[in-house]
Amino acid sequence: MRKFSTGSIGIQQGSRVLFSDFVNGGVMWTGEGDRESRHIVSFKEAFREPPVIHASITMWDTDNQTNARADLSAENITAEGFHLVFKTWSDTRIARVRADWMAIGPVRDDDDWDVD
Repeated sequence: MRKFSTGSIGIQQGSRVLFSDFVNGGVMWTGEGDRESRHIVSFKEAFREPPVIHASITMWDTDNQTNARADLSAENITAEGFHLVFKTWSDTRIARVRADWMAIGPVRDDDDWDVD
């Protein structure tokens, strides 16, 4: 369990279409083997420390002739943002994917003092 030592917790969330490869014949639709789609997410306001990230696939459009294989993760998490990463492999053909994310972590409070 992750515990935050601050009294102020912030939540930010977002949604992103990671790719739409059916339209333009992109690698997720036409390719084979290991493939990856990586997107940098920048928070509107920085956290005090790297937050906890929850990410999920909220739209999934695949070919019905192949197995659906997917791995969605948050990588390189910092107080300012993270990488939202989608991976697939083998002969899987994916037309489109949208992912939603939520970041939960400690934030500065108006009552915090800067002591130098």
